[in-house]
Amino acid sequence: MVFEPAFTEGLVDIFERRIVFNQVLGLRVTEVLPDRVMGGLEMRPELVGHYAYNRVHGGVISACLDALGGLAVMAAMGARHMDESVEQRLQRFARLGTIDLRVDYLRPGIGERFVLKAEVLRLGSRVASTRMDFLHTNGTLLASAAAAYIVS
Repeated sequence: MVFEPAFTEGLVDIFERRIVFNQVLGLRVTEVLPDRVMGGLEMRPELVGHYAYNRVHGGVISACLDALGGLAVMAAMGARHMDESVEQRLQRFARLGTIDLRVDYLRPGIGERFVLKAEVLRLGSRVASTRMDFLHTNGTLLASAAAAYIVS
């Protein structure tokens, strides 16, 4: 299944522009599919958590993983409700909220750019479960996360 360009563009607009905190982080969407999404993050001085090593702050990693998990849920919800208009599906974003988030920090976040991946493990009528990864551009896994989101 492929989304209509208007749906994908709408999701990207909400994620990158309307959610101002994602702008502050510098999060970018690179791929939106019904079963997974991908994003990117450029390292900037404002994101440093340890000045001596120039590594990204753990809170930035957590926030990025949470945001991308939410985007993955929206893509899955969009795929489930293809009978609705693009606008109706995008409005579903307003009801989405994080219930639980667990992050495992595996390696220091040192690099110029990072790749984020998220997939929905289960989309129920009230709760969605996701798995997310925060990677160096060379593919090294730096952090992984699992989350639950309210969708109703």
